Amino acid sequence: MIETRLLRQFIAVAEELHFHKAAERLHMAQPPLSQAINRLEEKLGFSLLLRNKRGVRLTAAGAAFLDASYRTLAELEKGIEYARNVSAGVSGKLTITAISIAYYDSLLGSLRRFRETYPNVQLTIREMPSASQAKALLAGEADIGFMRRLPLPAGTLEARLLLDEQIVMAMPASHAKAQQREVDLREFADEDFVFTPPALGGGYHAQLIALCEAAGFHPKVVQEAAQIHTLLGLVACGFGVALVPASFVGSTPRERVQFCPIRPIDEQPAPGIDLYMKWNAQNASPALANFIAMFETQE
Repeated sequence: MIETRLLRQFIAVAEELHFHKAAERLHMAQPPLSQAINRLEEKLGFSLLLRNKRGVRLTAAGAAFLDASYRTLAELEKGIEYARNVSAGVSGKLTITAISIAYYDSLLGSLRRFRETYPNVQLTIREMPSASQAKALLAGEADIGFMRRLPLPAGTLEARLLLDEQIVMAMPASHAKAQQREVDLREFADEDFVFTPPALGGGYHAQLIALCEAAGFHPKVVQEAAQIHTLLGLVACGFGVALVPASFVGSTPRERVQFCPIRPIDEQPAPGIDLYMKWNAQNASPALANFIAMFETQE
């Protein structure tokens, strides 16, 4: 490995073609400079300079090595600048995991603002269920996640509640109750339901099951779908009804699926579902810190 100090000393000699002038430029004595160039040539195994009474000239190899030295130091400076920017969180990479967020305008707006503020941070967005997001965050495979509530605390994950949205009933447009302004969940006790699998987001699944049980029944799940868009497609085809976040109202044409608010039971609050931003507290990424800070300042 060649020290950068030797490269800078060689460049000074190659540009001045005079050891004494190069030594003055480097603020050092001439003998140590001559010894340094000799050590560099020994490390390389070939001569860089032709020395005679009339002065100093570069060998062909020396001229080639001078170009290489310029490139090496320039790349090093670029690398240092990039590392400095990464340290400040204005460059680098940020991997984001999320449930389907296409209909969360405020969240999409925040992502846009981050990209505009930190254009040199490379964003990677991966759509996945909440449980898979938690695993990715804990394994260091992702930096920030947007997910539903998990059934149990997930190790070192920190959380910030972003949104508590209403749960609505999605029904085929031909359903007898599709044109009602709101529906009573108890009237769906005998209906077929389409649900997301519990393994993909146990907390979200458990919340919806608990909502049905509070209405006096356990839902008859006839079909599961990993993504809500697929689930709504199944509803449109007549597989059954589904409980979904209100953000998805309007995601499917009304001639196919109707969305109705659920009437509170026994004066309880309207049923809702949470959306969280979560991250690993042990993740020291400066870009992540800037991302979180941006959300904090939006309040």
